Amino acid sequence: METRITGKTIVVGKNIDTDQIYPGRFLAITDPKEIGSHCLSGVDESIAQNFPKGGIVVARTNFGCGSSREHAPIALINMGAAAVVAESFARIFYRNATNLGLPLIVCKGIGSEVEAGNTVTVDIKAGTVTVEETGKVYPCDQLGEQALMILEAGGIKPLMRKRMKEKKQQ
Repeated sequence: METRITGKTIVVGKNIDTDQIYPGRFLAITDPKEIGSHCLSGVDESIAQNFPKGGIVVARTNFGCGSSREHAPIALINMGAAAVVAESFARIFYRNATNLGLPLIVCKGIGSEVEAGNTVTVDIKAGTVTVEETGKVYPCDQLGEQALMILEAGGIKPLMRKRMKEKKQQ
């Protein structure tokens, strides 16, 4: 995982719940690419089709609230999101996304500072978001050591596989 991610943004509002991220009517779908094609269709049906690959979702508060379905971060990953930056996240969504290898960055006030289509650089280790158009740098919460390890491994399963392999070799 890159610790510096640069991408074009889409901006969504506050209280974007998991049913807006990945509506329940699509839960029977198992193909990851098709799952990604329906991402954020509860907000706007055209988001996934127009989302820039490697882009960054920017939101206001309480992103990922609602149910604990893992489909929401799976949809974001398969839509092509490289990261989500929001003022706050629902706790279960935050953990699910981290476990699946999707970086989530808490950045107070960011939802009203970034416009759709801006290019931003997220520096995960430094805990900053830079809006390239303005040069303004926003301080964000830094991730903990464990979350960084999980993200750097590509998710909790790859991390555990690596640990088990290392243990076998001892």
